Amino acid sequence: MEEEKKNISNETDSANLKPAIEIEHLRKAFGSNIVLRDFNLTIYTGQNMVVMGKSGIGKTILIKCIIGLVKPDSGTMRVFGKDISRLNHSELDELRMRIGFVFQSSALYDSMTIRENLAFPLRRSRRKKITGNIEDMVRESLRNVGLENAIDLMPSELSGGMRKRIGIARSLILKPEIVLYDEPTTGLDPITSEEIIHLILELQKKYKTTSVIITHDIDLAREAANQIVFLKDGIAWAQGTYEEMIKTNDPDLKKFFKQ
Repeated sequence: MEEEKKNISNETDSANLKPAIEIEHLRKAFGSNIVLRDFNLTIYTGQNMVVMGKSGIGKTILIKCIIGLVKPDSGTMRVFGKDISRLNHSELDELRMRIGFVFQSSALYDSMTIRENLAFPLRRSRRKKITGNIEDMVRESLRNVGLENAIDLMPSELSGGMRKRIGIARSLILKPEIVLYDEPTTGLDPITSEEIIHLILELQKKYKTTSVIITHDIDLAREAANQIVFLKDGIAWAQGTYEEMIKTNDPDLKKFFKQ
């Protein structure tokens, strides 16, 4: 028998919020390796949902399913009320324009300047009407992350923290409604990690985005999460606020959230 999700969260005002992402009975396997076996989760508009769990447990696969980069074997994935599996290529591209993806590696083009890196998604966006001057939009995005002076630098000239900031700026340049963060503080020193956490919160507040944040960073979870979902054995094993997670008696959670 499948284990039921241990929802340790108290009732919230989610009934008054509109779902941005709805995941029901999601299953994804690679050969005999079942990554997601019965994953269920609802993420509401304007919410910061942090997804945690051991390395290799399927967290990145989950967000790739959300944007259609990985096709699940079964289950339903609705984004803005649209079933991802029923969208054609054109419809899926249009939906992706409403979603920003911050890669763990920042995924900048090494042969392009920072200006060119940020302008690239604007120039390739044929299905989303771009209002305003591209140069002005690039500079605004760089101001948002405090790096306008880096506009003519190459990625190789940036520190790890600066590259993370540029990656966030590029993901937000199209004003997405949902932002997916894949380990945004990995590899950063504690001070730079704290700066990235504050930046995520500032931009979420400014643009009123819905965020899904994949992380192992307990500080990020504590400061940024409205809700945390803990992924184990392919299911949403537990869900709640940070305060609820650290108070639980569940042995798996106690190991992960030990203080």
